[in-house]
Amino acid sequence: MEFDLARFRGVKDADTFVRILDGICDISLTDDFWKISLPNELSTSSPRSPSLFAYHAALVLLDATALFSKLKISDLLDPSVQANRSSAEKHHLFPKGYLETKGISGLRKTNQIANFALIEWGDNVAISKKAPDEYVPVLSARFNQSQLKNMYFWHALPDNWQSLEYNNFLIQRREMIAKVIAKGFRVLSSQGGPEIETDVSVPIEELVLTGETTEVELKSTLRMNLHTGQKDPRMELACIETIAGFLNTKGGTLIIGVTDDRVSLGLENDQYDSEDKMALHLSNLINEKIDPQHMVSIHPRFDDYDGNRVLLVECWASKIPVFVKDGNEVRFYIRTGTATTELDSSQTHDFIKQRFEK
Repeated sequence: MEFDLARFRGVKDADTFVRILDGICDISLTDDFWKISLPNELSTSSPRSPSLFAYHAALVLLDATALFSKLKISDLLDPSVQANRSSAEKHHLFPKGYLETKGISGLRKTNQIANFALIEWGDNVAISKKAPDEYVPVLSARFNQSQLKNMYFWHALPDNWQSLEYNNFLIQRREMIAKVIAKGFRVLSSQGGPEIETDVSVPIEELVLTGETTEVELKSTLRMNLHTGQKDPRMELACIETIAGFLNTKGGTLIIGVTDDRVSLGLENDQYDSEDKMALHLSNLINEKIDPQHMVSIHPRFDDYDGNRVLLVECWASKIPVFVKDGNEVRFYIRTGTATTELDSSQTHDFIKQRFEK
């Protein structure tokens, strides 16, 4: 500290002070610092790490919300708010109880900075020892595509993080945390604020009014055949095919609980005990029929439409081809106009080469 303060001896005006400070930053905060040094500094379980404090400060500067929450971190960390429990708690993204089942124990391993995220204490209690691929789909269903995109940036969550091997997850997340800290620093240094979008999702009323398009599909139910009154795997498969078609093309939204002529039926016909169980069932279908790695591009959420609750499944265009497992067959779908179309092997090869291999 004495060495640093000595740099400013003889400074008599603000411009000189800022010029010296900028010079120190230019020398210290190089590309290697952001890409190598800082991620390495984040490889610690110390709760007093300056890098951890820098990350939390960056989240405040970027006006971030807590993970799976609409509450601002700046409000949750406000020291003037007194309560028996802190409003925001450090949550193990891979819970310690879950890691123990994988043979991973010891605070140095389980309490890595990169395994923590700020979350509301109520959600932290509810998650308990659950596996990430179990609790993430349920909590994600609260939010739309744009909100989740922001949240995943702020909380430095890599694609398909809940299914990654633990050590690989830690490595990727440290690098992403460093990028968030760099973004917060640029806000302080007036080099630009957050570039991510805020909530710009299209209202459900507008989606339904438009009707079925290349990027919108309406389904009456997820699993129930309304003609037979029975659960029907063909209904589930049709929804999965639509999701895969969106992922393979330009993205889109599947709306469940609305007929193709835009009549709101709601979700009662599917006979789930709760919305959480419906979201979990959809997640299990995706894991079984597609692949867990694609969950990062699939964002279910519940909403109200014309007096009923409906399920919206917002899909981002995938970076890799998405196939559907149908028994012993593996199929490939895209969106063409208002339909989901299966391609044969030759068409699939050509489409993948054009769409993904660029």
